[in-house]
Amino acid sequence: MSSGERPELEAVPETALWTLYQRAVEARRPDAVLHDPKAVELVDRIDYPFADRFGTSGVQAQLQALRVACFDREVADFLAREPRGTVVCLGEGLETQYWRVDNGRARWLTVDLPESVALRERLLPPGPRQRYLAADATDLAWADEVDRDRAVCVTAQGLCMYLPPARVKDLIAGCAERFPGGSLVLDAVPRWFGRLTSSGRMRTAGYQAPAMPWAMDAGERDRLRTASPAVAAVRDVRPTGGRGLLGALLPLALTVPPLATRRPSVTVLDFAGPAS
Repeated sequence: MSSGERPELEAVPETALWTLYQRAVEARRPDAVLHDPKAVELVDRIDYPFADRFGTSGVQAQLQALRVACFDREVADFLAREPRGTVVCLGEGLETQYWRVDNGRARWLTVDLPESVALRERLLPPGPRQRYLAADATDLAWADEVDRDRAVCVTAQGLCMYLPPARVKDLIAGCAERFPGGSLVLDAVPRWFGRLTSSGRMRTAGYQAPAMPWAMDAGERDRLRTASPAVAAVRDVRPTGGRGLLGALLPLALTVPPLATRRPSVTVLDFAGPAS
C-alpha cells in the first residue's frame, strides 16, 4: 500500500478502483494484452488495499483488459475518421483511455458523479483538450456542453449494467436523437451474471459486487435498435488476441452456442445522420 491518495468510494463508484486494478495487473505483465502504464502508475500512487479488497486473478485481469481493448479500438477508429472529433466518456471513473488512444487533436469530455470527478481531478488532472463535468450521466443536460459541429463518439464503459433498464433505453434514445451521425459504445453483462449480482452471489472474501439491474445476452443486441428510430445500426465488437488458455478458448466462446449468445458483450450503436 502506498502513502498517496486515499479514495473514499462506495458501491458503484468503487468499481472504478476495481477496473483500474484489473488493468494495472494485466499491464504489469511483459506479455500484456493491454499496455496501460498510467493505470500502473495510479495503483502505485493510491493508498488502497487493492489486492486484499479485490483479490488477484490473472484470468480476470486479462478478461477486463480484452474488454477495454474493444473500447480502445472503436475510439481509435473514430479518431482516425474524425481526428478533431469529440469523445464523451460517461461514468468514466479512473479510466485512462485518453492516455492510450488520444491523437493530439480530439476533445474529450468526462461525465461522472461528483465524488468520482473530484477523485479524477486529483489523480488525473485534465489537459487542455479535456474537460471533466460532475453530473448524472443519465441526465442528458451534459449534451448541451458538446460542440455539435464536431463528430461525436459517446462511450459508456462499465456504466449501463448499474442502471435500471428504462434509464438505459432513455440514455440510448437521448444520445441517438442529440448526436445525429454519431455513435455510442456500451458494454453489457449477460443475464445469468446480472442475476448473480442481484442475489448477492458475486463476491470475494473482501468485496461484494454491486447489483447489476440491466443485463443483456449477446444474442439480444439487435433489440437495442428499438430504443429509438434514430439508431441506424448495431454492431458487435469482439475481443481479439488473448493469451494462453484464455486466448485459445476465446474463439469458441465467440462462435459456439450457448456461450456465443450468453457472453459479456461490447456493442456499438451507430446513429442516423442529420435529416437533409
